[in-house]
Amino acid sequence: MLAAFIQDLAAMGRSCFSFEDIEKLKGSSPLAIKAALRRLHKKGGIAMPYRGFYVIVPPEYREAGCLPPEQFIPDLMDHLGEVYYAGLLSAAEYHGAAHQRPQVFQVIVAKGRRPIRCGKMRVEFIFRKNAAMIPTEPKNTPAGILKIATPEATALDLIGYVGHCAGLDNVATVLNELAEKIDAGRLLQMAELSPIAWVQRLGYLIELVGAHEKAEGIAGYIQKKRPVRTPLAPALGIKGAKMESRWRVFVNTQVEPDL
Repeated sequence: MLAAFIQDLAAMGRSCFSFEDIEKLKGSSPLAIKAALRRLHKKGGIAMPYRGFYVIVPPEYREAGCLPPEQFIPDLMDHLGEVYYAGLLSAAEYHGAAHQRPQVFQVIVAKGRRPIRCGKMRVEFIFRKNAAMIPTEPKNTPAGILKIATPEATALDLIGYVGHCAGLDNVATVLNELAEKIDAGRLLQMAELSPIAWVQRLGYLIELVGAHEKAEGIAGYIQKKRPVRTPLAPALGIKGAKMESRWRVFVNTQVEPDL
């Protein structure tokens, strides 16, 4: 009965299901269902990235042990009833700006959540309190539609969560490739949804990689707000650091993008 249920789901183009979905099947006890799920899981026909949530694993993904995260994250987050979007280096890759393929799929969420592993696939959840307000755009995948951060949202998130992005050198490298997709007006709108220190650091790095025209809108924003001076690298001290007056940033580290 479970095999027929999974075949029906696949025929409808669905790749995920929950334990509650199967419980609705007539003629099966919860114990029998759990036993059937364990057998199928052991054979590699399904994966369980989250308790009670299952991913159908077609033959071509059996070695990986799971579908790519982009194909099950939308269903998982819908199952959990949570806000999400693919962000940081994962979003940058969709925008054609990943310097190298990320080793982990990065998802921004409005509620703290532990990372998960599904077969060889890893997913990292990064908390952003106002994730529901951040602009996204749809991305078609073989399993449906994935929400990804816009180029402008991606740029600011890269700065805000630099520790998840292999450091400032890598962030600057990605920004160099992402800059052509950034709209200065939309970047200004996004700036108003972000901590102003992120905007200051982003403005400095955008100019560092030579995309001066993309930074004009947020330069005016910084001029108007006149925020507290902020270090480019928050974890480092500012003693002896040069002050970049346009962005009110202490340049307390040397950034070397791979241009």
